[in-house]
Amino acid sequence: MKYLRRTVWYLTSRLLLLCVLLGLGITIFYYAMNLTNIQIVLKDGMANRAKVIMGIADDQDELKKYFQNSVIANDTELKAAALGNSRYENYNIRGIDHRLEMGFLWVWPWESSVRVTVTESIPRIDGRVKGLKADEVIARDGAKAVYPPEWPDAQYRILLTKEAGQWKIRSMTLMK
Repeated sequence: MKYLRRTVWYLTSRLLLLCVLLGLGITIFYYAMNLTNIQIVLKDGMANRAKVIMGIADDQDELKKYFQNSVIANDTELKAAALGNSRYENYNIRGIDHRLEMGFLWVWPWESSVRVTVTESIPRIDGRVKGLKADEVIARDGAKAVYPPEWPDAQYRILLTKEAGQWKIRSMTLMK
């Protein structure tokens, strides 16, 4: 009886340890998967938003992969770009150096929403004023207007939600 009890206790403790390790491994896997998906949505979504605002990309439908329709409809910078009122309208922009720094976030495998603070910056914009507009822009804004205006660094509080297995940006609140 003594040996049977020890054997049962030994097997039970090892099975419990195996279940705990397996649960921990599954949790880490899903956290890493969600974190990677969130990072891709944020980096690619915000970079594509900046490209649309600057006129590098014209397809606002591409933004629907990353943003909910309400975010696109309420974004004043995107509205200005669509109406031709962007600060970058008079420039041929060939490329940008888009950078996004994310704050810490934790998302459990069963959660479908997460908030994260991101800091967006574009330290370099490769472009020049359009040839036909050059004289007008330089006369109005000065000699430095040959190059595009700097992108204002901004800090956003972003809410992402998971819809049909895909993360999308649900809201963006400008903090700084």
